[in-house]
Amino acid sequence: MKVAIFFGSKSDTDVMKGAANALKEYGVSYKAFILSAHRVPEKLVETIKKIESEGCEVIIAGAGLAAHLPGVIASQTTLPVIGVPVRAALDGMDALLSIVQMPKSIPVATVGINNSYNAGLLAVQMLSLKYPDIKEKLVEARLKMKEKFISENREGVEL
Repeated sequence: MKVAIFFGSKSDTDVMKGAANALKEYGVSYKAFILSAHRVPEKLVETIKKIESEGCEVIIAGAGLAAHLPGVIASQTTLPVIGVPVRAALDGMDALLSIVQMPKSIPVATVGINNSYNAGLLAVQMLSLKYPDIKEKLVEARLKMKEKFISENREGVEL
């Protein structure tokens, strides 16, 4: 398992599936966990230690409302943490600001509200620095994306 996906509530499952989908597209192994920074902090810390010992290299953490999960995880590990603000209240702006405004020395990379797919893709990009096969798939996917865009827009558009 190269990536761990954490989220604090079962209600976040549909949002966080995007990260899993991105990882699957690139053949990156992952495990997903529902753990709350507030309700089961001891179990969260125990799980972080376990995934580190199993060789996990990147963590994706989704959270809404106060959105402490990504920051709490980042405080317990030196692995890169990618935060996904989950829309719950205030259209997700509360979660976005909570995750992106981490204090100096405990960074959390942050993607857009409900955009766990980009979190998965960012994890893929991080891993591509170490794994040539992942880098090759990433380069190929980018080329296909460009070709498709050009092909679909070659003749212009009707407004």
